[in-house]
Amino acid sequence: MQKRYQATMVADALAARAGTFVIRNAVKADARGVQLNAWVSVTDGVIDAVGTSDADLETRIAHLSGGDQVAEVDAGGMLVTPGYVDIHAHGAWERSFDDGAEGIAVARAYHMLHGTTRQVLSLITNPLDVMARNLECVRSVMATRPDVLGSHLEGPFLALARKGAHDPNCLCDPTPERVERLLEAADGTLRQITIAPERECGMDAIRRFAAAGVVPAVGHCDADYDVARRAIDAGAGIMTHMFNAMNGIHHREPGPIPAAVEDPRVTIELINDGFHVANPALRLALGFAPHRIAFVTDAMAATGCADGTYKLGALDVNVVGGHARLVSNGAIAGSTLILEVAVQRAVRELGMGLTDALEAATLTPAHALGLDRPNPVTGAPLGLVAPGYAADLLLTNPGTLTVTAVWCAGRRIV
Repeated sequence: MQKRYQATMVADALAARAGTFVIRNAVKADARGVQLNAWVSVTDGVIDAVGTSDADLETRIAHLSGGDQVAEVDAGGMLVTPGYVDIHAHGAWERSFDDGAEGIAVARAYHMLHGTTRQVLSLITNPLDVMARNLECVRSVMATRPDVLGSHLEGPFLALARKGAHDPNCLCDPTPERVERLLEAADGTLRQITIAPERECGMDAIRRFAAAGVVPAVGHCDADYDVARRAIDAGAGIMTHMFNAMNGIHHREPGPIPAAVEDPRVTIELINDGFHVANPALRLALGFAPHRIAFVTDAMAATGCADGTYKLGALDVNVVGGHARLVSNGAIAGSTLILEVAVQRAVRELGMGLTDALEAATLTPAHALGLDRPNPVTGAPLGLVAPGYAADLLLTNPGTLTVTAVWCAGRRIV
């Protein structure tokens, strides 16, 4: 009941009119750096001014007010950062993004309350007709939820040997008919799709998806270095959760990872939970491709919940110590990570600078999908606390990096 109430509260906040307000007495932090004694001005869901001068702030307030009182938020010295952008997550609070509009609302509420203001909804491998219906549901939800950026299909065009927690009975080749069926169902709302490029029709599918405005992602694959390079040249712009569900780096058989690392066109997803990838490998990876690492959660329905038994698609999952594994074979089955924790871990445990950690959770994932510039999905760009950018803002404790206040498109959520 509490989860449903929170979901309703978030939905109502998103439906409200975006107001005019200023945040003052903050430390502004984003991918461009840190500014002390900062203020941020917001009008109609967009940041219209940022500064550090108290006199400029008073001038700005007078300009906004037109004689009326302007809402002011005193940050009390806390960080004001961009809202987090998660381009690969499956659910939370016992719900998956495959569970229809109510399931989406509940799962999104948990991520929103922890600072993920925008999210691409990842849909698990299912029979093709089910996946098409789930794409149609996400498309419908987007009409009333600015926080939903669209869909990510993780399947069904994956390598059987690298299926992870995907149903092997539903995996298939990306034939033209199947590709068109999914594109038609999404009707312009599919943002990315994970493909094993070595599958039959794989390269043609990558070219077709890219031509349709979808970002193909190399992942869940057995591709060698040359195949991965060909996939990138064909239009693949993302590597799905690097290291996981793919052949690793070998000094004589380098595999797909070096192909993605070498190419500046590729954004590399990384699940920064210390379980999917151990901390020493995470620290190594952060140096592979500066400014191209996007933190993702791969969060499943158990996120925000106690240990126990859950579902990932049609498959049973056990969660022990916050780590999810398939009941059938013990394979890792998504995570219970949230981006708030990924940023905290990056700074505290991996030695990452604050601005770089924020970049990996905000500007880089937005850039991967072309959302760091004016676009038809969000209108204003995402990823920075700067004039012209969407007013997706967080107030965060500078010591703990715990999110204490959230705005999405200028709407106060918490």
